[in-house]
Amino acid sequence: MNDQIQRFKVLSAGVLSLILMMGIARFAYTPLLPIMQQQAGLGVSEGGWLAAINYLGYLCGALIAALISDLVIKDRLYRIGLVVAVITTAGMGLTDNFWLWSWLRFFAGLSTAAGMLLGSGLILNWLIRHNHRSELGIHFSGVGLGIALCAIAVELMSSYVDWRSQWLILTLIGALILIPAWAWLPSPDTAAVPSSSGAMADAPPSRAFMRLFMVAYFCAGVGYVISATFIVAIVDQLPGLEGKGAWTFMVVGLAAAPAAILWDLVARRFGNLNALISASVLQIIGILLPVIEPNLIMSMIGAILFGGTIVGIVSLVLTMAGRYYPTRPAKMMGKMTLSYGVAQIIAPAITGLLAERSGSYSDGLYLAAMMMAVGTVLLLLLKALERSEIKVLKPTPDRA
Repeated sequence: MNDQIQRFKVLSAGVLSLILMMGIARFAYTPLLPIMQQQAGLGVSEGGWLAAINYLGYLCGALIAALISDLVIKDRLYRIGLVVAVITTAGMGLTDNFWLWSWLRFFAGLSTAAGMLLGSGLILNWLIRHNHRSELGIHFSGVGLGIALCAIAVELMSSYVDWRSQWLILTLIGALILIPAWAWLPSPDTAAVPSSSGAMADAPPSRAFMRLFMVAYFCAGVGYVISATFIVAIVDQLPGLEGKGAWTFMVVGLAAAPAAILWDLVARRFGNLNALISASVLQIIGILLPVIEPNLIMSMIGAILFGGTIVGIVSLVLTMAGRYYPTRPAKMMGKMTLSYGVAQIIAPAITGLLAERSGSYSDGLYLAAMMMAVGTVLLLLLKALERSEIKVLKPTPDRA
């Protein structure tokens, strides 16, 4: 029983860390963006640049995480990330200077990387060493729960307090979450890896496969970041949907919470690439529904499809990294994160500029859907390439 209680506390620490470092530190900005534009004088293109800078911070954090192998250092940086998430959230409400906001969003991105990459690795390490199944699907539910929490909080607060107070209230919530997220994750065990892991062997894909996969994941990064960053502002601009953006974002979060677990089940039955292709097609539909048919029902259906696929795509790619490199999954994830991260830096800035020129974020959604369509075609090519490579590698019968 004590072991199960400890497992529950470790998994809860992971979920709470993502609610803080991904949900509050990163995604509180999305529902607060239109409010800051109205009350704090934040420009449309400036809003895009702040999102891009946040992702630059995440990318830098991801690259740092990929270079670190010492569990003690990872644990230390994870805990620093928890504190940085709270500090940067508070800072957003204590200034209206764009350059200070930029630095705060950059460091918030670093803390997000600590939660997504270092925290995931530490929790997976603990589970393996204590003979538990790798329940990262539960861990990644923190992303969706964090999104939903921020959306609900902003919606409830908006009628009573201004943008500054909302950031500070979210800081208080984050500070409370920090306590169990810190305390419930034990210090890492630095003893040798169990001998059973010696049976694992890497089976990397071909260079052609990896190149196509990285471009496809870049496209997925564009599709994800545009909608995830601007969805509240987008929905609020649609005729008849003013003020409904935060509720749409809440639905995205609630749909994202169980998504990793559900897509793992789909992948087990139909294969990882088939699951990725299905998730990509559904995400394209989810991105386009609010602009093709701008009403509340279509926006909510779009939010469900989008939320139900963004975390699923990331978790499926993580699964594939583990399949190709079971002894060192960070080798592949470093490359994939670079591709995904570059997309997340470029796309928000471009979307902000497009919105400033046209007065609407709709062009950004069309760009996201177009890039996702390109990525889906590349995934279909990957499927054909994988089949041909398996056929080539299949041993021929001995004719002797």
